[in-house]
Amino acid sequence: MTSALPEAAASTMITGASSVLIGTPAVPGVVAAPAIRPIPRVRVETMPTSVPESDRAAESEALRRASATVAERLRERAAQAGGAAAEVLSANAAMAADPGWLDAADRAIADGHPAVAAAAAATEQFAALFTQLGGLMAERVTDLRDVCDRVVAELLGAPEPGIPTPTRPSILLADDLAPADTAGLNPDLVVGLAMSLGGPTSHTAIIARQLGIPCVVAVPGLDDVPAGTDLLIDGAAGHVLVRPKPEAVAAALTDHRASTERAAHWTGPGATADGHRVEVLANVQDGPGALAARDNAAEGIGLFRTELCFLDRESEPTVAEQAVRYRAVLAAYPDAKVVLRTLDAGSDKPLRFAAQADEPNPALGVRGIRITAEDSGLLDRQLDAIVAAAHGRAHAPWVMAPMISTVAEAKSFAATVRARGLVPGVMIEVPAAALLAEAVLEHVDFASIGTNDLAQYTMAADRMSPRLAALTDPWQPAVLRLVAATAAAGQRLGKPVGVCGEAAADPLLACVLAGFGITSVSAAASAVRAVGARLASVTMDDCRRAAAAVLNTTDPRSARRAAAEILG
Repeated sequence: MTSALPEAAASTMITGASSVLIGTPAVPGVVAAPAIRPIPRVRVETMPTSVPESDRAAESEALRRASATVAERLRERAAQAGGAAAEVLSANAAMAADPGWLDAADRAIADGHPAVAAAAAATEQFAALFTQLGGLMAERVTDLRDVCDRVVAELLGAPEPGIPTPTRPSILLADDLAPADTAGLNPDLVVGLAMSLGGPTSHTAIIARQLGIPCVVAVPGLDDVPAGTDLLIDGAAGHVLVRPKPEAVAAALTDHRASTERAAHWTGPGATADGHRVEVLANVQDGPGALAARDNAAEGIGLFRTELCFLDRESEPTVAEQAVRYRAVLAAYPDAKVVLRTLDAGSDKPLRFAAQADEPNPALGVRGIRITAEDSGLLDRQLDAIVAAAHGRAHAPWVMAPMISTVAEAKSFAATVRARGLVPGVMIEVPAAALLAEAVLEHVDFASIGTNDLAQYTMAADRMSPRLAALTDPWQPAVLRLVAATAAAGQRLGKPVGVCGEAAADPLLACVLAGFGITSVSAAASAVRAVGARLASVTMDDCRRAAAAVLNTTDPRSARRAAAEILG
């Protein structure tokens, strides 16, 4: 019986000889090092089955103190991390202090359970709910259990679970990693990451990309590889070589060093070898991230995820508070393009201060522009804050709305943005918007394609599901056809169309995108130089031929191979 999943999910049997495990590419890069594994989570084998009624208030208080301590630690790490790591850590801090989770634990304590058991019971209750909801909410199960493990460790006075600090460069293997652990990785010591679960657009993969750590996800057979085993990871190909031969390691590292050297000397601006301009921009969440992007030769900001300002808040930030955050990013690029995405919340990023009803499928529910459609004041105040932050700039910021599905939504958003002297655009993440791209673009000045969600909705596959990771591969030909169609619509109308999803961080795919007519690519700061250098090594004719070849394929592996045969 053959597998129904794509061939990228296949793996080889581990033997004493060298073997190859094939997963899904997440972060490009080639590294060789021995394997390490996380410190096991605290597991309590025995505990009192019932707490006397007189002690239950003390148990509840202990749980709340422990959760508050964990939440504060996560907030401190968020403040130090910046970027995607800060967003995820802030969300996890909010989860540790979540009133619903604490109330569920309190009810278990009231029934006689000790605090540790109550925390575990509340966690499983919410984990079952999140799993049932599916979509982006399913990813929160890993985060939720990680928060619970940290609270339990605090209750027991045990060391906080996490990743060991290796004494030499190592490759971290795990079934899945909590974002809180990934955000704390030292890329000088943890030089590679491979997971048996996870997807290429999961929080863990996004943080690994921000840190510049080569990463492969959804790797079958990885659980059988013991710590200490010598490995070679190729993050672009999705390969994990187990006990590789020395000559294979030497050849792979030599080739990778040569390409890294070329990337290190790239300073922009983005263009092909024959001078065709393709802007190479960066995705950021805050001011420090924008400064890091500038240091990595990004010529502007293609995606400023403004929702970081809204997470972990009991009340909506004021216009003045928002303006301070936005100004920090705009200041890093006073004379260059900065594209701000309006509030992209809902689903896995709920707002405490917004009235959001429980939904059976939040990934297909009220999120993105749909939230502000229900409460227009949120958008009005955010746009006012952007105007305040941009005071004195020579060029108005570009502002785009997430989750646009209809032409009417684009028209309404554009009118609201233009009324404030800003440049309106939209995110193309929903197949309906891609299919009506020309009609949508008639009402706005630009579009940016979010390939992460576009792949999820096109392939009807949860982008956080490890079993479906190959389906949400950005090289899926069906997804790329929608990208190509949107780019063509932009060309017909003379309006720029960029890509700001994780696809833009793949140097080879960036060349294909240019061949479609994409005018800009925006990626994590750590990927900017590699993407820029790759574009500079090929001609636009090469890119167009590769784009045509890719559109004639029917699976991601064939698409990669077709592009590589033309682009080298």
